[in-house]
Order: sequence, then structure tokens, then C-alpha cells
Amino acid sequence: MRDRRICHFQRNLRIERDNAALYTRLAELAAEPQLARAYRRIAEGEQQSASFWQAQLRDLGVEAPASRPRLRVKVLGTLAKWFGAGFVMPTVVRLEHADHIDTPVDRARHREHFVAVDDRGSLVYRQRGASGNTLRASVLGANDGLVSNASLVMGMAGAASDNGVVLLAGLAGLIAGACSMALGEWLSVESSREFYQAQITARAERLAVAPEEGERSIANIYRAKGLESAKADQLAEHLTDNLATALDTLVREDLGVDPADLGGSAWSAAISSFCFFALGAIFPVAPYLVLGGDIALFTSMGTTFVGLCLIAIGTSLFTGRSLVFSIARQLLITAAAAAITFSIGYLLGTAVAG
Repeated sequence: MRDRRICHFQRNLRIERDNAALYTRLAELAAEPQLARAYRRIAEGEQQSASFWQAQLRDLGVEAPASRPRLRVKVLGTLAKWFGAGFVMPTVVRLEHADHIDTPVDRARHREHFVAVDDRGSLVYRQRGASGNTLRASVLGANDGLVSNASLVMGMAGAASDNGVVLLAGLAGLIAGACSMALGEWLSVESSREFYQAQITARAERLAVAPEEGERSIANIYRAKGLESAKADQLAEHLTDNLATALDTLVREDLGVDPADLGGSAWSAAISSFCFFALGAIFPVAPYLVLGGDIALFTSMGTTFVGLCLIAIGTSLFTGRSLVFSIARQLLITAAAAAITFSIGYLLGTAVAG
């Protein structure tokens, strides 16, 4: 029982230290002073939690291990440096929910650091969700490309001994799959934008005809968030003095989208999907560009494994699972798919050849 408690406390300490290090890094990278302060406050809260678990270990006579941020903290910090904090925030929030630890700091209140009211009573949106789940979509797109093309290459390798046939099939699968992913993503984002635009138009029309209804809606929103009734009414009245501001607030709060963004650019999403699918799909087919026969087949297996490891690192960022578990799962799924297609390809190739 004592050993289980020690392991539990050590795990919680490690998670809190990781979160403190990550938010400290985000504060360093934040372009807006208000956002930097919000990140620092969260980092301080996480550090307090870390101190709490360190004290629990000390009470059990156990020395806390040295603080060493895990790989996911370093990777997320690097991605935030390259693409901005908004790119990684959906993943950070998802990881906090996935960790499931008992902490003296209420993580549900972290979001309060990102929405506030300035001195003039106007809303300050400190953190936009413009990037949404870009990181997650990118990793999954690359995973789809790798698994589907690895299966295709293995199937053709089982059916045909001609290196050129396997290479042609692999390249065709890469291009066809990437185009299909890009088109699907474009349609998805564009349909979403059209839906939200229609919703915004409907709210704008209602707000123009009955601004008092919009004022009541805004007041109810902030009462539900815990604001005192009188303050909620005062804030709603101030916001509805400007219909554009009132509409902006209703759209953000009711629909959960940034009206200036509406989920991002459909073309950017399509290009991103095409590139990441192609990136994953190139791993199993690349050896056939320079090698042939069994050497190309076994090398393809090796490059596919390398791709799986890289994708598993990305997957572990937003699942919270260990890297070993992520690699094992990716390997098992891909190996099963490749084995099935290779076997079917071999049987079909034998049957066709007579």
C-alpha cells in the first residue's frame, strides 16, 4: 500500500512539474503581455501543486526525484516557438484532462485566465482557438498516409515480384490518398464555415430587430459562468451598446468560434492534409525508388517502422499515453494491416498467375 502511494505521489509530482515547465515556456514565448501573465499564473499554480506532492513524499520519508521535463514538454515547447502558443493549447488542455490527477489546484479555472474584462468593460480574448486541433489532425493525417500506403505496398509486394509495379502502386496510392484527404478536408472546413456563417447571419438579424433579446442572452451567459446577476446585467448592457461587439460575444459564447476565423481556411486545411498524408505515405514507398527485390521490401519495413515511431511521438502528445505504449500500438495496427494485405496480395497474385 505504501509503495502504491509513493508511485502515485511521484507520478503526480512529475505531471505537475511538467505542466509548470510548459506554462513557463509558453509565458516566455507569448507575444501579448496579458497572455504571458496568465501563463505565469498557471505555472505558479502548477508549481504550488508540485510542492504539495513533494511534501507528501517527504512525509513518507522519500526524497523527490530531480526535475527533468519529459519529451512531450520539450516537443510542445518547440512547436509553440515555431507556430505560436495557440497551435499547442488544444493539446495542452487535452493532456491536462487526460492526466486525471488529484491536485490542490483547480484546473477547470485555468480558462478564467484567458477571458476577462478590461478597464473599459470590453471583453479581452487572451487565447484564440484558431489553430483548433491542427496538431492532432496533422499527426492523424500522417498516420493515415503511412498505414494505408504501407498496406498497399505490402499487398502489391505480395502479389507482384516486379519492383516497378510496387513502386507505381505506392506512388499512385500516395497521390490518390493525399488528393482524397485534401478534398475531404476542404469540403469539411468549407461546409463548417458556411454553417457558422448562416448562424452568424441569423443572430445578427435577430440582434438588429430585438437587441433586448441579445442583451438578455449575454447576461444569462455570464450568469452561467458565475458572474453576479447585477454585474452580468451591467456587462450585457454595455456590450449591446455596440451591436458588432454584442454579435461578436454571442458568436464566441454560443457557437464557440472566432467570427474572424470560423474554423480556419479551407485551402490551408486542404494543403496541410495533402502534405501530411503524403509525408506519412512516402515512408513505405521511398525504398522502392532506389532498391529492388527483397532488399526493397525489408527496407520498406524498416522505414515504415521509423515513420511509426515518429507518429507515435506525435500521438503521445495529445493522448497522454507513454511513448512505448504509443509505438507498440502503432506497430501492432500497421503490422496487422500489412500482413493481411500482403497475404491477400500473395494469394491473388498466385491465383492470377495460375
